[in-house]
Amino acid sequence: PSVQANDLKQLIALAKSRPGYVTMASAGNGSPQHLAGEMFKRTAGVDILHVPYKGSGPAMTDLMGGQVLSMIETVPASQASIKAGKLRALAVTSAQRVEALPEVPTAAEAGLPGFEVSSMFGIVAPAGTPAPVIERLNGELKKILAKPAVKASLLNQGAIAEWTSPADAGARVSAELARWTKVIDEAGVKPE
Repeated sequence: PSVQANDLKQLIALAKSRPGYVTMASAGNGSPQHLAGEMFKRTAGVDILHVPYKGSGPAMTDLMGGQVLSMIETVPASQASIKAGKLRALAVTSAQRVEALPEVPTAAEAGLPGFEVSSMFGIVAPAGTPAPVIERLNGELKKILAKPAVKASLLNQGAIAEWTSPADAGARVSAELARWTKVIDEAGVKPE
C-alpha cells in the first residue's frame, strides 16, 4: 500500500489538499465501482481522478502496483489481497462492519457519514412467470439461505445471506435505480 493515507480521513485530507492528485480506479466507466466513486467524491467533497479499467482485475493489479492510489471494490473481490497485506482497507461502505474483515471500520465510523453503498444479488425470472412458480422459487431460496453452511460460506466471502420477499426486493431495486440515476445525472456519466 503506497498511498500516503492510513485511514479514510487521511485519504480525504490528501484529496482536499491536492485536488486531482488522488486517483481512483474502477472496473470501467459506469461500473458500480465507478458510480460508488462518484458518490464518494460528492459526499466527501473531493476532486479525485477516475481511472477506468476493463474490469476489476486489471484495476486491482495497478492498485497493488501503485499506478493508482485508491479503489472502491467489493469485499469478495478484495479480501484476499487485504488479508495478504497487498491492499489496505480504509473502510467498508456498508452500514455495518463486515464479518470477513471485522477490524475495518464502516465509512461512517471512519469519518464519512452518509456514504453507504452495498451490493445485492437476487434471482430474477422472466416477466409473466406465474405467481405459484415465483412463490415456489422464493420459498426454496429462503430454505437454502437459512442453511448454516450457506450462511457461513457467504460470510466467509464477505457477503450476507439475506432473504426478502419478491415485493420487497422489487421495492429495493426501484429505490436503488432512483438513487443511482441521480448519481449518474449529477456526475454527468455518459454511456460509451
